[in-house]
Parts: sequence; structure tokens; C-alpha cells
Amino acid sequence: MTKRTVVVTGGHGVLGRAVVEAALVQGLNVALIDHAQGETPPEGAFEVAGVDLTDADAAGEALQSVADRFGGIDALLNIAGGFVWQTVDDDKPAWDRMFALNLTTALNASRAALPWLKASAEGRIVNVGAAGALKAAAGMGAYGASKSAVHRLTEALAEELKSTSVTVNAVLPSILDTPQNRRDMPDADPTKWVAPADLATVVLFLASPQSRAITGALVPVTGRV
Repeated sequence: MTKRTVVVTGGHGVLGRAVVEAALVQGLNVALIDHAQGETPPEGAFEVAGVDLTDADAAGEALQSVADRFGGIDALLNIAGGFVWQTVDDDKPAWDRMFALNLTTALNASRAALPWLKASAEGRIVNVGAAGALKAAAGMGAYGASKSAVHRLTEALAEELKSTSVTVNAVLPSILDTPQNRRDMPDADPTKWVAPADLATVVLFLASPQSRAITGALVPVTGRV
């Protein structure tokens, strides 16, 4: 059988890299798309660097290059995104930035990938939402609103694609165990957080043929938080 091809946006981030590495271990064709340039991709991954996924044309060109390399695309894993803690009355609001990084990147990549995903026998889109978007805490307005929009995108696109093989789901992590989060919360217990490798396992299950009965789901992955 032909190897399945998965595309990981934001593949140079902590979670993105964990997903890329886990996908390579599974023997998948892996394409890594990221805005960053000059990073060293994991051995075996096809890298498309310097891509601004907030630009629809750039997203289209990036996905086209992946399809040209592998002959198609079977799964799109929208890992690209960002986070900011900011109160609503901040005089330098980050709302536009959060929506661009978290929603627009996923929307543009999904639109660009759809022709190949529909042609796949088992097309998949997996988005990254947030448990913190279900009820936003103080300082989480911009981030929570943008991730809530990702949840609605996931649900709507899943409904629109029910006549195809494509499923669309999202994972909703709590706090990821990343170096930055450890620096920002030195008094917290990171053993209660979600390890990127554990979240990658859930993402890749939703990207697999075995998840065909699941679509439109918002899957909490919250560790012990």
C-alpha cells in the first residue's frame, strides 16, 4: 500500500516537532510547513520553510509543493498557532494577531489542502483548539476567542464534508509541558500537564484511517489539570 502523507503546519514548534517525529516513527510520509527558516528538520521530513500561512496564496503554494513531492495529501494537521496572555483593557491588543495565528492559518491551510484530502480514501483534518477556550479565564480573552473560532471552524467543516471521506476534528489541550510554560509557571507541577508526545499520539490517531467514525469532535486532552 502507498504510504499516507501527512502535513504538519507549525512543524518547528514544540508540539509540531513532537507530531512530526511521531509520524516518522509510524512510517508516514511527513511534510513540515513552518514560517521559520534555518531550523533543522527531523531526518526524513520534507520541509517547506518560510511560509506565511496567514496568506492564502502562500498556503496554496506550500500545499501544492507537498502534493507535487508525494503525489497527494491524506491528512492535514493544523498545529501552527500562538499564545498571549493579555487583559482586555491592554492598550496594545493582540486580538488580530491571535485570530491570524490560530484561525486564519488553519482556515487557509484547510482550504488549500481540500482537493487532495477529498481525493484520498481517508482524508483527515486535525485542528488544535484549547480547553481554555471553553470558559476563558482572566487574560485569556484574545487567545480563547481565537481558539473558540477554531472549534466552530472544525464543527462547520466537518458538517460540510460529511458526503466525502474527509473527517475534521480538534484536540483541546490544557497546559502543554513546554520549556516556555515551565519558565512562565515555575511554581506549578508540570507532571500534571500534557506532554507534547502524548498529545501527538492523539493527533495521529485522529489523522489515521482508524478514526473514520469520528468527525466534528472536540477532544479534551487535559492531563491532570
